[in-house]
Amino acid sequence: MLFLVGALLVLGVILGTVAHVPVPVSVAAGLAIALWLALFAARERLSGHRSGRTDHRRGGL
Repeated sequence: MLFLVGALLVLGVILGTVAHVPVPVSVAAGLAIALWLALFAARERLSGHRSGRTDHRRGGL
């Protein structure tokens, strides 16, 4: 429950900050975050794809 309250507090601070910075800065920050998330997802998919199959074949956790 405290984690949820903290997450909502951080979200409110971030949205409050976005409301006060110029639009190009908000767009640049959003694109940077989107690129970082895409790279992270691609790396996880490539690394987890190989080890995920072997774990399921063995039946282990």
